Amino acid sequence: MSETQYDVIIIGGGPAGMTAGLYASRACLKTLMLEKMILGGQMMTTTLVENWPGYPGGIEGPELMMRFQEHCTEFGLETGYGSVDKIIDNGATKTLVVDGKEMTCKAVIIATGVVPKKLGVEGEAALVGKGVSYCATCDGAFFRNVPIAVVGGGDTAVEEALYLTRFASKVTLIHRRDQLRATKILQDRALANEKIEVAWNSVVDSLESDKSGLTGAVLRDTQSGATRSIELQGIFVAVGVTPTTAFVADLLETNKEGYIIAGEDTLTSVPGIFAAGDCRTTVLKQVSTAVGDGAVAAIMAEKYIDELEHLETHPEG
Repeated sequence: MSETQYDVIIIGGGPAGMTAGLYASRACLKTLMLEKMILGGQMMTTTLVENWPGYPGGIEGPELMMRFQEHCTEFGLETGYGSVDKIIDNGATKTLVVDGKEMTCKAVIIATGVVPKKLGVEGEAALVGKGVSYCATCDGAFFRNVPIAVVGGGDTAVEEALYLTRFASKVTLIHRRDQLRATKILQDRALANEKIEVAWNSVVDSLESDKSGLTGAVLRDTQSGATRSIELQGIFVAVGVTPTTAFVADLLETNKEGYIIAGEDTLTSVPGIFAAGDCRTTVLKQVSTAVGDGAVAAIMAEKYIDELEHLETHPEG
């Protein structure tokens, strides 16, 4: 049997991936964590994390992730950057094609998370960076003293609307229903903020622009069908997410939304491949649940590798 380069390769460097890396490397497994963009995942674009235990008053997402990164490399975790094109299941070994190059391991932990959904209206792609954004913390400061909007009604949308009141002259929260889906504490804060106006029962029908960028949006009433224009220089989209799992769609069992089907034990439909965090089927998608998944996935990968090694040394059981 050919030598395996790594015991474990973790795909994704968010909270789930970094926790898996901490546990796996601490267990003396030769572990590599691959990230396509920036370590920390979506938490790097999160304003204030108020529900992470041990930080009364909250902690900024990027600061928390920097602490994660420092900790997860303490036990020798290797990190690298690259995009995984596909995983090939060879039984006792797995081959990952990363930017056209192959690397092998015994176990894979997929912690690729999710990406924001798009509005899907004409002109949206052309206006990214010219008024259309999917990250308030990344781009909010560019919209000082101008009217902007946030599309969505969940926690992320309301959190972004509240954050953007630091900069904008007015924030219109565009929601397709007559009630927000965000937690009550966030709803109360948003509805009490003088800078936030909610456009109930509304969807973005189209975007308006000139040579300088976004100038407004046409909203359509979901009840009456009537349309109206509002003036905007920025629009932040927070209408949900899509799991980053296309590269394993032909290998692993997924649900109709593309989430990898894996239980609380993080086991997928292929032995030796585990799924942790937001990319798997979970009831709740929070940093705390991602961390729990990462720990479980690493422990399960360790047990899987122990069983492989036992079979190699005791082929008759």
